[in-house]
Amino acid sequence: MSHVKAGGTSKNMHDSPGQRLGVKLFGGQKVKTGQVIVRQVGQTKHSGKGTFMSRNFTIHAKQDGVVKYQTRKFRRFSGKSVSRTEVTVE
Repeated sequence: MSHVKAGGTSKNMHDSPGQRLGVKLFGGQKVKTGQVIVRQVGQTKHSGKGTFMSRNFTIHAKQDGVVKYQTRKFRRFSGKSVSRTEVTVE
């Protein structure tokens, strides 16, 4: 027979490390080809001229240059236009 009463299960025991998301290079900074500019979940920022987006929505530099951020209107599938940040390398 057990000498300790049954303990309940705990729900918040497991902890995972952060994903290190966010902007890695800011506007005006120099960038080399292939360097990561933004790590994101989903398409919160769009890739523009001089950049490309990988399968996990990470924006990389396609060429050497300077990073530039600007707000632009993008049309959604439903027809509604929303403003999003566009990342370019010039």
